Order: sequence, then C-alpha cells, then structure tokens
Amino acid sequence: MTIVFVLILQEVGLNIRRQHSHEGAEVLSRPAVVTVMGHVDHGKTSLLDALRQTSVAAKEAGGITQHLGAFVVGMPSGASITFLDTPGHAAFSAMRARGAAVTDIVVLVVAADDGVMPQTLEAISHAKAANVPIVVAINKCDKPAANPERVKIQLASEGLQLEEMGGDIQVVEVSAVKKTGLDSLEEALLLQADMMDLKARVDGPAQAYVVEARLDKGRGPLATAIVKAGTLVCGQHVVVGREWGRIRAIRDMLGKLTEAAKPAMPVEIEGLKGLPMAGDDIIVVDSEERARMLSEGRRRKAEKDRLRKINEGRTENVEEESEDMPKRVEMPIIVKADVQGTVQAVTDALKTLNSPQVFVNVVHVGVGPISQSDVDLAQACGACIVGFNIKSPPSTVIQVATRANIKIVLHRVIYHLLEDIGNLIVDKAPGTFETRVAGEAEVLNIFELKGRSKSKGDDVKIAGCRVIDGRFTKSSTMRLLRSGEVVFEGSCASLKREKQDVETVGKGNECGLVICDCDDFQVGDVIQCLEQVIRKPKFISSESGAVRIEC
Repeated sequence: MTIVFVLILQEVGLNIRRQHSHEGAEVLSRPAVVTVMGHVDHGKTSLLDALRQTSVAAKEAGGITQHLGAFVVGMPSGASITFLDTPGHAAFSAMRARGAAVTDIVVLVVAADDGVMPQTLEAISHAKAANVPIVVAINKCDKPAANPERVKIQLASEGLQLEEMGGDIQVVEVSAVKKTGLDSLEEALLLQADMMDLKARVDGPAQAYVVEARLDKGRGPLATAIVKAGTLVCGQHVVVGREWGRIRAIRDMLGKLTEAAKPAMPVEIEGLKGLPMAGDDIIVVDSEERARMLSEGRRRKAEKDRLRKINEGRTENVEEESEDMPKRVEMPIIVKADVQGTVQAVTDALKTLNSPQVFVNVVHVGVGPISQSDVDLAQACGACIVGFNIKSPPSTVIQVATRANIKIVLHRVIYHLLEDIGNLIVDKAPGTFETRVAGEAEVLNIFELKGRSKSKGDDVKIAGCRVIDGRFTKSSTMRLLRSGEVVFEGSCASLKREKQDVETVGKGNECGLVICDCDDFQVGDVIQCLEQVIRKPKFISSESGAVRIEC
C-alpha cells in the first residue's frame, strides 16, 4: 500500500513539474497521426502498401522496416502524414483500440463490393470511443461489382454523417490495386488535419506512446514509439509502462540513428530493461533512481490488480457452478509471439474462447522463440504452448516437450490458431449431463407373478414388450407413457428375453420388463429407456472471423 501511495505522489509530482516546464514552450503545427482500419479482406493492407510507395522511406531507402509499424508520407506541398500500421483481423480489436487512442484521424476502409461488415462496425466503435474523426476510403472501386453509393447509404444508416449528405465526414473512392484516388485520400487527410489545427510543443520532456515492442537478439528490447508532444532525446531516463531504462539509441523509420524525436515522428528506441506493452505511455524522469522506483511501484500495483482479478474470476466460477453441471476446468496456456502487440492480441483472442466449462488461463506471455524455460514452466503447470508468427523451436526443445507430453501449437494465421485451441478446449471440457431416449418399446401383454416381490411379497406385474426403436439396457431408467403423457418413471428391476436375464435388448426383439414400484401397465403403453449422457460443447466459427465455444 505504501509503495502505491509513493507511486501516486511521484506521478503527481511529475505532472506538476511538466506543467511548469511547458509554460512558455514553443508550440508548432505537427503532422497528423493516422490509423487505417477496416474489415478483413477489404484491402487495408493493399492500401497501406500503395501509400508506402509514396512515402519518404520508399523514395529514400527503397522500403520500410516492417516491424516499425509506422511510416510517413510526404506531400508535394511539404506537409506530411504519419500512418500507423495496425493488424486488421477481428481478433486484434484490442490493438486497433489502442491505435485509435494515440491517433488523430482514422481512415475507415470499406470494400465497394462487400459493403459494411462486422469489423467495419467494430472500427467505427473504436474511433467513436476515442473521439477520433473518420475519413472513409471506399476501396476496390475498380471491381465490376463495386457499388460505392450502396456503401454510403449503409454507412449513413450506421450513424456516420457523410459530407455529401450534409455531414462532415469525407468520403474518397479509391483503388489500392490500380493506385487511383490516393492523392485525393491524402488531400482529404490534410484537410481534416488542417481543420483540427494540430499543434504540439517541441520543447520540454516528451509525451509519447508505444505502438509496438519486440525483442531483438543483438539490441535487446525495442519499442516503436510515436511522440505526441515535446522531444524525446537519446540518453534520457524513461519509464515505459512497468518498464524503465536509459535511451541508448533512437532510430527513425529508415533505421538511421538520430539524437532526438519530435512530435508525430515514429521512432524505435532501445535501452529498456524489459518489453513494454503496446499503448504504454513514455515518461521522462531526471534520474535512474526515480525511473527504477516508478517502475517498481507500477509493477507491484499491476501484480496486485492481477491477483485481485484472478480471485474475482474464481469467485464467479464457484457461484456459476451447479449440481447439474460439472465443475469448470482450467486450461493453462503459455503465449509466445514475434512482438509485444501481437502477444497481447493473441492473449485477448484466446480469452474469448472462455466457456462455462473451460477457463482459459494465460499463465505466461513472452516475445521471441519458444525456449527450454517455457517447456519447463508448461510441464510444471500442465500448460499448452502457443506460438504465433515465430520460428519453430530447436529440435532439442521439441524433443523435451514431446517426452513431457506438452502440446506446442504454432501458427501464423489467427483463424487457424483459434480453431486448434478451440478444439483442444472442446476435448478438455467435462461436458454437461443430459437425459436421452435410448430406446422405445410398445407394451403388447401384461403378465402377473404372485408374491414375487422380494421387498414386500406383493404380486409383480411384467410388461411384455417389443422394442420398436433403439435399445433397452437394464441399468437405465424407464419411463412409462400413456397417450403421450408420462405416467411413471423409475429404475429397471428386471429385463428378460426368452425367460433369460439379459443386460440389453435390441430393436425388433421382444422382452419382459419389470419397473420398480410400478404395476400400472396397459396394453398399448409406450416405455422409453432413458440414458444419462455427457454432451460436449462445440467450436463455432463464422464467416466474419468470429469464434466461440457453444455449450
């Protein structure tokens, strides 16, 4: 508690010092930071690629480091636009939400032939939640089935006030494949940025956010950052989320070393002690001691919050359990991926597979290849190891995992990963008990044996039946129906075929049946043989990419 209180005091002190340091600072116009969103397969990647070819990096270096996740497009007027490259699949909605939080404008890509789809609505929700203006890019206008007018009507029905319908949202028709309409899109973004009058102070400590983070063998933890205000300078001590460090090097989008990063400039920084999370803020502090203390305080607070959530989850699980449903089982998973943002996205996607019967518990996450320590941890807690967009682990690690019966799931496509894990969850789920009619028989005759009841000495009535469907088993429960109404239900006391005790009678055969405490048989009655079976849940995937476990 003391650590958390000290942390709050320190952060308040930092904010006060920032306010004083900003007084009189020079404020200049800055480039707009733009995030491109849209439904999967609507051409977001193609549009980004087309824009990249007009970017500064493409002209100067012939390409862009893909891991940077951001690039700058320079305009003939001298103005520029910074684009954030965020994943486009439905499972990465959390990353898109963080992208919208650090961006100024959202480009909503909608295919002219498909129209508005589930992830289109999701992107609109993220932009609205972040209070970020939208510019619509209707892509694939070169296709024969393209119908931009229909798309506009659909967007208007979703509450978007389009410019040509009296609103303020610009709509641009483009073709990423034919590279048409790109100039118009860039002009629309510049106009939107001009109306927003984007400015930022250049002097003073930087206000920046992490877009992506990854682990490099030679350089250690690397974080891609966008500076929103101030200047990030090489050599500064920083706290990034729960991590801290001293900036050892800053590289621009061309991979060139630079001494400082100014507003709206995407850079990659190195020198952190650990990997931050995508969306973390970067705080500049005046000493290593202060950076370490802030980081430690944040870690303790995060751990406290994590334990509280786990306890709350366990309490909810206990309340949800009932006598009719088997206890909820836990499925521990270790997640490894190529970059930190992907780790978070995969983790969030896996948690959507939680069901009333199986609780997905991500026990550990990390960036980089699957190691021996991951296998050791998996063996200790009985976990499955998930690797996304990473290389296959060394043969020695695979051999140890195989001997320990640890499952390793490697994928580069999120659909396939969720499908594999979904099937594992279905296999592990205890299922729910339900009663099923295993067989039906018609009462043909009624026989009476005098004084044959072992318990009371009363007369016993035997139903002479023919099995008309399924099969009858002596260990099952019997249900007596008359005119479709249930008359009696009880356990089977005796099942005979040709005067011999049997365990099972199949369809088409005749048998003698005694039901405990039942003597109210009539010719024409129907007797059902009931079985208790366990019904497993099903893994369901839709065309839109959404997945779920249906119990």
